[in-house]
Amino acid sequence: MHRFIFMMLSLLVITGLQVSVESAGIRFERSIDRHYKSELTVPNGGGWGSWGQRDMCPAGTYAAGFSLRVEAPVGREDDTALNGIRLHCIHTPSLYHSSSKIQSDVGSWGQWTDIKWCPSGFLTAFQLRVERSQGDGDDTAANNIMFQCTQGTLQGDGTNWGDWGSWSPTCGGKGICGLKTRIEPPQGRGDDTALNDVIMFCCD
Repeated sequence: MHRFIFMMLSLLVITGLQVSVESAGIRFERSIDRHYKSELTVPNGGGWGSWGQRDMCPAGTYAAGFSLRVEAPVGREDDTALNGIRLHCIHTPSLYHSSSKIQSDVGSWGQWTDIKWCPSGFLTAFQLRVERSQGDGDDTAANNIMFQCTQGTLQGDGTNWGDWGSWSPTCGGKGICGLKTRIEPPQGRGDDTALNDVIMFCCD
């Protein structure tokens, strides 16, 4: 009996190590050290929270689609609106079935929307819809995002508070290949805003 328990525990340890190694391998593919050509920013991002870690598409792939984590309006309670941005990376345009997903820090509320894919090429520029500070009112910061593709434009399924800012510069490389988000953590009894701002990275 003791021998059986020992064997089972050994198997669990080995399996756990294998999973850890596999997870590390997947993470290595999305190395934050991938070389990028330029950073894309917009001037209207919110100022609350701190910047998360950069996450990059696997080498040789670029973002051709995106999905959002959005909290729907909650009435008289505390709204946070946009909570997360996920990029979906592919090697060849239109081969969506072989995509990989990346994301930086993400807020605590809401559900992920369906993926929106570029009709052609990759994501090349973006703009944010951001609600300015409401003073003593309910702040939500970033509400939605829009992307320019190699051909065509995609608007996210975020919420409608705030205003659209100006477009970021357009990628000088092949397309967007990574991102970094600015997230305000849960404030407890305070006013939560979740996602405030984002930086996109371009690769050749």
